[in-house]
Amino acid sequence: MQHFTVILFDGFETLDALGPAEIIGELPERFQLRYCSRFGGRVTSAQGLPVETEPFSAIRSGGVLLIPGGIGTRALVQDAEYIAALKALFLQADFVLAVCTGTPVLAKTGLLDGKPATSNKRLFAWAQSVAPQVQWQPRARWVVSGRYYTSSGVTAGMDMTLGFLRDTLGYDTARNVADDIEYLWNEDAANDPFAL
Repeated sequence: MQHFTVILFDGFETLDALGPAEIIGELPERFQLRYCSRFGGRVTSAQGLPVETEPFSAIRSGGVLLIPGGIGTRALVQDAEYIAALKALFLQADFVLAVCTGTPVLAKTGLLDGKPATSNKRLFAWAQSVAPQVQWQPRARWVVSGRYYTSSGVTAGMDMTLGFLRDTLGYDTARNVADDIEYLWNEDAANDPFAL
């Protein structure tokens, strides 16, 4: 069983985190869901949802890490110590998934330098300003670059997570999960109705 850890922080976007968690939670025989924050304890989403978390120190090497976006990312990209701690975690993960403005946070670590990635199209200029060395893709629902997956805004994280399942566990698994939760999966990463 693989750990799937959702990294949370105050001001995270609820659906960015819990949409993918809903999808991964459909496969309890494959993944163990965990919720972590830098120091552990309670963190609160931008919509006021409190979540109890484990500290970063509880995260094991390997597994999958997901970082959501949200208004809290504006401060995170300026926090050098936080970015360094994230980079250490990302380097030891098998896969890293970033949703919406979580992508600029991932990009700030330098791990996306020279790689294609995408983010929320309504905040695309901000993402570009945070990490101009990334090959930002203005037309992409999500982008895969090796072990890094990045998505456009909010619900795109669910499409990306299903794409991740397709890539790692096969199309039938991803399709069955989408059907089980009655979600209209946009299966084409290049089909971006909100593109710039």
